[in-house]
Amino acid sequence: MSDPMPALCPLARRMVLRAALTAGTTLAMLASAGRTSAAENERVTVSIDNFAFAPADLTVAPGTTVVWTNHDDIPHTVTSTEGVFKSHALDTDDSFSLTFEKVGSYRYFCSLHPHMVGMVRVG
Repeated sequence: MSDPMPALCPLARRMVLRAALTAGTTLAMLASAGRTSAAENERVTVSIDNFAFAPADLTVAPGTTVVWTNHDDIPHTVTSTEGVFKSHALDTDDSFSLTFEKVGSYRYFCSLHPHMVGMVRVG
C-alpha cells in the first residue's frame, strides 16, 4: 500500500492526521447531537389572523413544539376535536404551545369560531 502523504515531513503528517481525527470526532458528535435533539428543539409557529390558522395544515416530527399566536383583535382558542388539548381564550398576541410526542393526526378548531379549523400531522 502506498503512502497517501509521501511529500509531508513527519511534523506536517502528524498535524494533518490530528486535524483529520479532530474533524471526524467533531462531525460525529454533531451528527449524534442532531439526531437526539433536533426534534426536541424544533418549534413551528401557527399564526391566528383574519379568522384563520396559518398554516392550517402542517406536518411535524415527533417532539416538535407547535406555537399558536393570536394576531386578531378578538379572542380565539385552539381546541382539539378529539379532546386531546384545549387552550384558554387567547387575546391579541397571546400564545399557546404544545409539544407533539405521539405520531398521529390532530384536528383542531377555535371553539369560539368553529369555522376556523386546522390539522397537525405528526410523523
